[in-house]
Amino acid sequence: MGSPLLAWRQPVYIAAGFAGILALALLLFQPLLARGGLPGTEGRRGRRLHAALGLLLVGAIVVHVAGLWITSPPDVIDALLLASPTPFSLWGVLAMWGLFALAASTLIRRRGRIWRRLHRGLALCVVAGSVVHALLIQGTMEPVTKLLLCACVGVAACAAVFRARGSGGLLRKR
Repeated sequence: MGSPLLAWRQPVYIAAGFAGILALALLLFQPLLARGGLPGTEGRRGRRLHAALGLLLVGAIVVHVAGLWITSPPDVIDALLLASPTPFSLWGVLAMWGLFALAASTLIRRRGRIWRRLHRGLALCVVAGSVVHALLIQGTMEPVTKLLLCACVGVAACAAVFRARGSGGLLRKR
């Protein structure tokens, strides 16, 4: 909240930025909940929390983009058309569409190996895009804190995929 880069920004823009930070923080917990990686989140409880946080994550991204739209529609249009001159916009848009595809895939969920691989693959794309998006932005988050959060998100996602390896995961041996 004390960033000098926020001093002249509108409250809607600041709220949009913090919605993005919340979304990045939620990405840290998603892979941990998916496979019972946190104490007390094994089985059905973990999957329900994973689904609830997934909905919250989608909501945070909608608030993030809507807030940016309110403060600067031309910039958001450029980003959505992949015509923005700022590289962080491209990564953010790709991560956003990946997240929407991931959320949509849960609506047609099939309890099979192919669905799990698709889900994990999309999740890794969302994490990678989100981390690059966040690291390229010079804004609200303090650089060291942002780097540490991004590193934790990446490690958590990779750990979840490698942990799933023995159960039909993305990187399963043939």
